[in-house]
Amino acid sequence: MSKIAVIVGRPNVGKSTLFNRMTESRDAIVNEQSGVTRDRHYGKVTWNGVEFSVIDTGGFVENSDDVFESEINRQVKLAIDEADVILFMVDVEEGIHELDKAIALMLRKVQKKVITVVNKVDNNKRLLDAAEFYGLGLGDYFAISSVNGSGTGELLDEIVRHIPEGPDEQVSEIPRVAVVGRPNVGKSSLANALLGEERNIVTPVAGTTRDSIHSLYNKFNTQFLLIDTAGLRKKSKIDEDIEFYSILRSIRSIEESDLCLLLIDATRGIEAQDLYILSIIQKNNKGVIILVNKWDLVEKDNHTAKRYEEAIRSKTAPFTDYPVLFISATAKQRIHKLLELIMQVYNNRKRKVPTSQLNDVMLGFIAQTPPPSLKGKHIRIKYVTQLPTPYPSFAYFCNFPQYIRDPYKRFIENRMRESFDFTGTPVKIYFRKK
Repeated sequence: MSKIAVIVGRPNVGKSTLFNRMTESRDAIVNEQSGVTRDRHYGKVTWNGVEFSVIDTGGFVENSDDVFESEINRQVKLAIDEADVILFMVDVEEGIHELDKAIALMLRKVQKKVITVVNKVDNNKRLLDAAEFYGLGLGDYFAISSVNGSGTGELLDEIVRHIPEGPDEQVSEIPRVAVVGRPNVGKSSLANALLGEERNIVTPVAGTTRDSIHSLYNKFNTQFLLIDTAGLRKKSKIDEDIEFYSILRSIRSIEESDLCLLLIDATRGIEAQDLYILSIIQKNNKGVIILVNKWDLVEKDNHTAKRYEEAIRSKTAPFTDYPVLFISATAKQRIHKLLELIMQVYNNRKRKVPTSQLNDVMLGFIAQTPPPSLKGKHIRIKYVTQLPTPYPSFAYFCNFPQYIRDPYKRFIENRMRESFDFTGTPVKIYFRKK
């Protein structure tokens, strides 16, 4: 079950600052100037043991001196469609703005939890001024300062109260496979190539918008649920809206899946938005297969595929252990090979390595190449065990876990990938005090 909170509001009310504080990151670029990078909208939040996603819609309403509701409607509705909880952010310094009224009017019609967040409340006078926002007709509000963090704990408590209960990982013996990628990359064509006309089951899934469907694939002794994200609604949107919507749609699908088929366009190569979608797949610890679609449209020699694959892996480094398959969805080229890879990556993600085997193999590597000493401390790793997560994760017990640096973690991960087949799946490694 995916769990999503979205931050909406006009520019310069502090959405990105709140996003950074909630996700404990510097991911969102704090600058409301038109045209700043749009590829930092998504983060994970953990609060009181509840994990959910947060989406920052910052910088999507331009020319904010004018009220032109069609622009607000287009931008904010896309995010609202995907959200379980909506954080409507306003600015106590400026009071109620005409744009705030327009957004509030829309939010009053939404059948979802809306939390009004009054930002920049950092003294007692502003606490009194915040009462003005009752005038928006959305009930109680939370007064916060996203810069210094005051009030954000209470806000997170309230968000968590309205996030749907239930585990993120649905326990299912059938793999859930999401088709993700930029617009117009061939997601619909791939779904059609896999399913043909024989759609066994097509069900709208609760909590997702009407154009995200799960279809049961059941042929050639292979069975999985295909989560098709292809359904961009036909509206007269500008390109930026379509790109933003495709990211939102991808997030939903990635969170619901076990593994993702990331389609890239062979005629364009791997681009920034592809890498961004891959980063979301990695953050959610899902399996991945990269599919280079429209391969039949590329002029080729004997080395084209090898060069293309090397170019992809160089851009995704240090994570390079995943299958790359060159396909044509319309010509159904290499679809049978894709079915094999889906089951292989799914099984790799579920792989459990016996503790005795794990220790025999990994402690041998560690004895040959121990972690470098730091501040005169010799680090001794005594024991390793696999953790009970839905994806491969391992705890290494040692005397000084705080002194182990990233290069050594990558060394351990690479030895694990060489020794056990985790191709296409993330491997998480934790060092803990014995």
